[in-house]
Amino acid sequence: MIQFVDRISEQFRLKEALAKDTASFVVLYGRRRCGKSRLIRQILKTDDIYFMADQSEATQQRALLAKVIATTITGFDKVIYPEWETLFETFNLRLTKKVTLCLDEFPYLVKSAPELPSIFQKMMDDKEHLRFNLILCGSSQQLMYGLVDSTAPLYGRADEIMKIKPMQVSYIQEILKCSDIEAIEEYSVWGGVPRYWELRLAEPNLQDTLKKHLLSSQGILYDEPVRLFLDDMRDTVHSFTMLSLIASGCHRLSEIAGRLGKPSTHLAAPLDKLLSLGYIEREVPFGENYRNSKKGLYKIADPFLDFYFKHVVPYRSFIETEQSDVVLNRIGEHFAKYVSFYWEKLCMASVSYLNIDGITFNPAARWWGSPAKDVSIELDIVADSQEGNYLLVGECKWSNKVVNIEELFADLKRKAALLPFGKDKTVIPLLFLKHKVKTTPEQKVFFPNDVLRALKR
Repeated sequence: MIQFVDRISEQFRLKEALAKDTASFVVLYGRRRCGKSRLIRQILKTDDIYFMADQSEATQQRALLAKVIATTITGFDKVIYPEWETLFETFNLRLTKKVTLCLDEFPYLVKSAPELPSIFQKMMDDKEHLRFNLILCGSSQQLMYGLVDSTAPLYGRADEIMKIKPMQVSYIQEILKCSDIEAIEEYSVWGGVPRYWELRLAEPNLQDTLKKHLLSSQGILYDEPVRLFLDDMRDTVHSFTMLSLIASGCHRLSEIAGRLGKPSTHLAAPLDKLLSLGYIEREVPFGENYRNSKKGLYKIADPFLDFYFKHVVPYRSFIETEQSDVVLNRIGEHFAKYVSFYWEKLCMASVSYLNIDGITFNPAARWWGSPAKDVSIELDIVADSQEGNYLLVGECKWSNKVVNIEELFADLKRKAALLPFGKDKTVIPLLFLKHKVKTTPEQKVFFPNDVLRALKR
């Protein structure tokens, strides 16, 4: 098991909620393997009760929970509880001090006992007589958030609703004890999911980890996307197909619809679901209205899923016939280009936190378009200063080749002069490079260490 890092603000909020004099109700959710259960166990005290539900019948689940409670309340499991309400009422009556009860993988309980949310609603409406805090946790993001939306029995009753997201890139370096460049490469494969980091840590290098867990039909992660989709989707095949298309280069709605042979209007709901779950993202050029822009591009937002659909799905025939070395060679040929996409995303995310002449910049974005007839340009990074009088333009390079920074800066300035929204602003050009180079004081160049340090927050 890897060491517990970060989640500082989440721990603080949880401890603060559970320390109240009255009983607290906390809902905690997020995609599978992001460390929700580990976070909860980190803040629970000795007498608190943690129960991991499974997919067995309600009678069996009650018996299992009673056995767990019996470790705190002697003899609690000597009684057969005919329904959930009786179990929780008895538990509450037998408590002599306030404790916390956590029901993990709560969607499994609801599947066999749909009445549970209404039972908890009744309990939360009588909080002054409640002697225990309640934490409900689950990986089905749709179901967990649905517990507390405006149409649900528990709406307005939660003291904390926390979505646990993947971790920041800087922490993968702390876990794997690797260099700045290696941290960015590893993050481009595993993303911010602690369980994937744990699997990687158990192997000597990235290649061996890929061969064992991804490029083998027996690998733990070989069917991981299907397991993720099963938490929130009925039609996993449709989701799998759409992500495969996006990974293969279909980034526009019209392209995805054309390949599926469906009208674009039929894709709005499934794409919105993938967006809400954080599996894909829709990118629009800097300065354009997100809702109204017709230039939106769909990309896979999660590094692991992106890697999987780019480097595993196209080569499943090789993997099934135990030719993982062939796949590894293909990955090696395109790996630098693949990592460069995440280098660009990390650079973009760091802009608001970097010290750039003491100027604070708003979140950055890419820009692409035609500022003049027969002229098309792209910029990796564009950002406005908070005051609006400065415009930052940047380029990201992830290459082992020696670069000519004078030429790169000159090209940036040329492109910036063509931008329709940069006429009355002071343009600040900057570069993000993989390897250190000599620079002059006026040249603003940042490297992996600068980006990782800026993102550690």
